[in-house]
Amino acid sequence: MSKAAKKGQIHSQNTLACVWDFDKTLIPGYMQTPLFNQFGVNEKIFWSEVNKLPQIYANRGLSVSAETIYLNHLLSYVKNGPMRGLTNQKLYELGNELEFYPGLPQFFDELALIPTENEYKDYDFKLEHYVISTGLSQMILGSKIASHVQGIFASEFIESALPPNFLSQTDLSLPIDPEISQIGLAVDNTIKTRFIFEINKGCNKSSSIDVNSSIPHELRRIPFEQLIYVADGPSDVPVFAVVKQMGGKTYAVYDPNDESEFAQTCDLVESGRVHNNGPADYSFRSATSIWMKQKIREILSSMRIKREESLRQNITAAPKHMPKTENIQDSNEWKQETLWQ
Repeated sequence: MSKAAKKGQIHSQNTLACVWDFDKTLIPGYMQTPLFNQFGVNEKIFWSEVNKLPQIYANRGLSVSAETIYLNHLLSYVKNGPMRGLTNQKLYELGNELEFYPGLPQFFDELALIPTENEYKDYDFKLEHYVISTGLSQMILGSKIASHVQGIFASEFIESALPPNFLSQTDLSLPIDPEISQIGLAVDNTIKTRFIFEINKGCNKSSSIDVNSSIPHELRRIPFEQLIYVADGPSDVPVFAVVKQMGGKTYAVYDPNDESEFAQTCDLVESGRVHNNGPADYSFRSATSIWMKQKIREILSSMRIKREESLRQNITAAPKHMPKTENIQDSNEWKQETLWQ
């Protein structure tokens, strides 16, 4: 018996997880577009400025994250006027304007039916969806996909940041017109791997489990072999690598109208980064839809076999009544008449 088995089971391990990137995976383009439209900001100019910022700061002797510096630049737009008054509530409302790729969010409902199929319905298997994004959490929460997912890990802003010495103040004043003013959480493509492990270990379901806690793989809530990660490209290589190396499934999607994106995802397949690639089209008979359903059924079948094998190993056959074999009399003594004498 392994040490893990001696310690006892922590989770039932009856859950399969689909983990999704957001921008250019579930939606065409970037989620900030409705935000720029709302405030009349030129999107191309904004991103051009963002792309130049790392080198500008490097020339000043400063290192910044190229993946999350856009959050600081958004705050500059708020502080200096173009986006004055931007709040988390406004971000949430703008999330409702996001348009998704074909088949979404209905595709998530289709996938939810697979664990209820005859082959799996007696095992209480569950399918969960998570979004991990470098984008804005409040916009995803306000989008049409939010009610279909069990967790969202993305960047957050703070409104009305607390002042110095706030612990000694009994009455904290709040601004009349709050707006986002600080970064609460910045998610980059490396930090995404942390959230993968949170889902794997079950930290998101139990606050008593820390992401750095040592938990044997066979005791984690969602083993990697029960996890599928879907994203759009090279920036997701750190997560692709972790999930694939640990036994999970990886899939790269591309805009069906963009040949360069198709080429990028082909490179990911050929270099062994992902298992397969396909168009960001989740309609009923699309290649991506078929691949996802097939892999979910494969994983569920493996979970079923694992469950049945565990039952065989842990159940001892019930004792049966056995005829006595000692002092067997000669068959002649079992004549009908002797029984009545």
